[in-house]
Amino acid sequence: MAKKSALDWIAMVLLIIGGLNWGLVGLFNYNLVESLFGSIPIIGTIVYVLVGLSALYMIYTAAKM
Repeated sequence: MAKKSALDWIAMVLLIIGGLNWGLVGLFNYNLVESLFGSIPIIGTIVYVLVGLSALYMIYTAAKM
């Protein structure tokens, strides 16, 4: 098993956060990111962009396997 880089771990954590947030939205109509950062919309947008970039990175990583 290859050693994971810091970028791998960051991407994994962001994907877990994104997945849990979507699960909360789907099950309870509760958006955790919006609840935490609703008063500062740009931070919520940044979180969503980082989660999306993490997904693209993980697609790239999976394609290398």
